[in-house]
Amino acid sequence: MSLKYISPAKLFKRYLPKDYVELVDYGPFGKSQDEAGANNMGQFKELVEEHPMCAGCWMAWYIRTFFASLPNPEETVTIGTAGCGRLAISQAAVPFIYGNYGDQNAVASGLSRAFRLRFPDKKKDVVAIAGDGGTMDIGFSMTMHSWIRREKFTTILLDNEVYGNTGGQESGMSVQGAILKMAPTGKKFDKMPATELAKAAGCVYIAKISPTNIKKASKVIRRAIFAAREFGPTFIHAYTSCNIEYSIPTEEVFKDAKEKEKSRFAFEEYMTDEVKEYLEKIEAEEKEAAKAKKAVAN
Repeated sequence: MSLKYISPAKLFKRYLPKDYVELVDYGPFGKSQDEAGANNMGQFKELVEEHPMCAGCWMAWYIRTFFASLPNPEETVTIGTAGCGRLAISQAAVPFIYGNYGDQNAVASGLSRAFRLRFPDKKKDVVAIAGDGGTMDIGFSMTMHSWIRREKFTTILLDNEVYGNTGGQESGMSVQGAILKMAPTGKKFDKMPATELAKAAGCVYIAKISPTNIKKASKVIRRAIFAAREFGPTFIHAYTSCNIEYSIPTEEVFKDAKEKEKSRFAFEEYMTDEVKEYLEKIEAEEKEAAKAKKAVAN
């Protein structure tokens, strides 16, 4: 779906889906980040407005931030798999593909290649977004091989450090010693080094983040997508706590995220030199465009 495909006359708008029309008139379709970006959430019709996730879920917050940060939502496809995240991702006004468990990076590989062949004149963004089980456990081989093949799409790991959707089993991303409902004696081995694996496999942009700062979280998402368009695989490792399995009171979810930001989820960012130069150029252009628009408005 794209504004470039459908630019209806006023009389024709009544025949289009109401949600599409509202996303054009009041939402982010065709608009810049200063008009309808993550910093302005709650002030425009958002891409995801309802979901069945648990009250206080930090993952739901990050998913909302993700959709508000997309550089070009009307030209984006998300791919997920079984897990808590897909409950919100599938509710957004962005095409979503529900893959078999753990194969989202394989599906994303084929889709991103097909888009470049079918739409060589367009920037079609593909994002594989799933939990620790889908990305680093059961989906590990397909995640790694998509990186090794230098596939041009973004992978986002929603790390709640547990299999929250299936009852509280330990995952490869659970920390050593974690006591969980289905790991009553504590996990026996270390947390997988996801960002180190991504770097070794060839990701051109990597970030680890506990998304407590919306500007930083949004910037990371946009950087990852921009870099993937031109250079290769990008990876975001985001802390998205499971307040149910880790018994975090709803009112303390943000506090928990801040605490993790000071320890194992301290902000890290890696990019190749060519990606750094490219992102600096894009961000400078966006800044100048925003200034020019503001000057015209005044």
